[in-house]
Amino acid sequence: MIAKFSHAADIISTVEFNHSGELLATGDKGGRVVIFQQEPESKSQPQCRGEYNVYSTFQSHEPEFDYLKSLEIEEKINKIRWLPQKNAAQFLLSTNDKTIKLWKISERDKRPEGYNLKEEDGRYRDFNTVTTLRVPVFRPMDLMVEASPRRVFANAHTYHINSISVNSDCETYLSADDLRINLWNLEITDRSFNIVDIKPANMEELTEVITAAEFHPNQCNTFVYSSSKGTIRLCDMRASALCDKHAKMFEEPEDPNNRSFFSEIISSISDVKFSHSGRYMMTRDYLSVKIWDLNMESRPVETYQVHEYLRSKLCSLYENDCIFDKFECCWNGNDSVVMTGSYNNFFRMFDRGYRQDVTLEASRENSKPRSVLKPRKVSTGGKRKKDEISVDSLDFNKKILHTAWHPLDNIIAVATTNNLYIFQEKLN
Repeated sequence: MIAKFSHAADIISTVEFNHSGELLATGDKGGRVVIFQQEPESKSQPQCRGEYNVYSTFQSHEPEFDYLKSLEIEEKINKIRWLPQKNAAQFLLSTNDKTIKLWKISERDKRPEGYNLKEEDGRYRDFNTVTTLRVPVFRPMDLMVEASPRRVFANAHTYHINSISVNSDCETYLSADDLRINLWNLEITDRSFNIVDIKPANMEELTEVITAAEFHPNQCNTFVYSSSKGTIRLCDMRASALCDKHAKMFEEPEDPNNRSFFSEIISSISDVKFSHSGRYMMTRDYLSVKIWDLNMESRPVETYQVHEYLRSKLCSLYENDCIFDKFECCWNGNDSVVMTGSYNNFFRMFDRGYRQDVTLEASRENSKPRSVLKPRKVSTGGKRKKDEISVDSLDFNKKILHTAWHPLDNIIAVATTNNLYIFQEKLN
């Protein structure tokens, strides 16, 4: 399935499945959230799992202006996170650079009729004309999906928010910007607790920034945050209220043979994700994906090269700013496969058990409904085979930064610049 968005404001900036996988939310540069719902399985074709169709669209954020700093605050949605479902309604958090909002998404298929004091169009009646008492009744109506803002969490971040993460206690969540991480209660909007602050007294001494942060999936006291220096710090909130001193720090020593002018830039971590089991975490830097065991800080247990053939192109990637692209990564439902994006609308999958990897392409030409994706290969020099693409002909304007994996099934969502592709495993 392909969902197409056509304007600059339609550039997709985040993709997220809910906990059941029935709903898929995307945020875009124009501040909109589009939610897709999986259709029920067809009884006539049980092998074809339901497709995703638009369920609800709403404007989450509007452009703002900070008059004190003379800064425009753009409406682009940086992150969306679903809350675990507790009743018929769904709740999600969405954030732009400065403001986080809690949205309620609910369905209405009945409407009340037969008011005593109101006409059906909402106008109030003359009380003197009311001579009988009626009992209002609910009548069926066409299904309507409503999105309403329930909380607005604002004015807590000086710098741009890059991460939000809901805690496993379902009562709190964290938000992270370049230099600070705040802890919020979902019920309280006027205050948050600062749990990490790496801002130096003198900003000229600043050497690193926070790039991503996430809560542990089942230990509510534990979270991690990554830095632009390639380190990941695990913090325990039981130790102290301010987690400036980490419990563990994960860092891989740099290979002296690969040392270059670009080493520090490409070692910056753009995403960190705990495995569903909570035993491992995955980090993505510019050229690779690394899997870390939480019990071993010295080095990752697995390293997967995403596009090592770009190491020789770092100079031109620096000049066109692509070297600063922030690629995300995700786990499949049972943590056996990881996925991340690349250039030329390629995305990579790594099977951890079989140590196999595959490169696939999300494009309108080869993504006809029900067609099977063919593996792609990049030629790095010498004689190019028929099906290979030369590294010199890769299109760096076509990139896949945002990916998501259904929590239960082998269904993936891949966002190219302004197209959303949904692929599913081919069933025999």
